[in-house]
Amino acid sequence: MKNDTVNKDTFTGPSFSFENRLLRFLWILTWNSLGGWTPIPFFAWRSFLLKRFGAQIGKGVHVYPKVKVWAPWNIALGDEVGVGNGAILYSQDRIEIGNRAVISQGAHLCTGTHDYDKQGFPLVTKPIVIGSNVWVAAEAFVHPGVKIGDGSVVGARSVVTKDLPAWMVCSGFPAKPLKMRKNNNNI
Repeated sequence: MKNDTVNKDTFTGPSFSFENRLLRFLWILTWNSLGGWTPIPFFAWRSFLLKRFGAQIGKGVHVYPKVKVWAPWNIALGDEVGVGNGAILYSQDRIEIGNRAVISQGAHLCTGTHDYDKQGFPLVTKPIVIGSNVWVAAEAFVHPGVKIGDGSVVGARSVVTKDLPAWMVCSGFPAKPLKMRKNNNNI
């Protein structure tokens, strides 16, 4: 399914089309009945379910059973990506995660927000791009439209409001670069 056009005037109806809402309903039923309760080692099965709903999934991906995905068709996971239990991929817009990246337990990648300056608080969506060899640590929050450079580490419970450079350890509220990470060519 292609990315829906978002309704910018929420007084006239829902932000997403009926087709989008129906597909998300079917996705939730499928995930809850066939994916979300499965034993942890069933990574290939959960990747299969995500692919059936349009996700782009690389080789050796580990999506844990308690991950919440809003719209799989807006997800692209590179090779050997790990997404820990309790992570939320709120994919109202595209989320791209590079090879060998780790999204830890409870991390929240949120591609949607609302324009609080306009009547009706219309939905605004922006994609999130996470580079290869990135670690988004436990319970970090990544805002819509953010790009995280290759090799970066985002500290636990950080709030990422702006793009982060490559190969940096970043942390805080808002997250900011703290120090260079050694660029290990063996990674």
